[in-house]
Amino acid sequence: MKLTTDEQMLVLLYGDGTKAGLEQALMEMQGTLQPDEAELNRMTEQLLRKLRHMSEAGFRKLTEG
Repeated sequence: MKLTTDEQMLVLLYGDGTKAGLEQALMEMQGTLQPDEAELNRMTEQLLRKLRHMSEAGFRKLTEG
């Protein structure tokens, strides 16, 4: 599964090396967003959908380069 450049940046900023940790951090971040940050919210939701459909092996491959 391909990630956009923006999604890759979110993985770098919020990732802890685990898929579950990244998902949790992204959901927590979403909870702090303001109404004017709708684009970031949309991007984050799109990334979360991709992560939920990704296997652990696929996540490792994605993050190992």
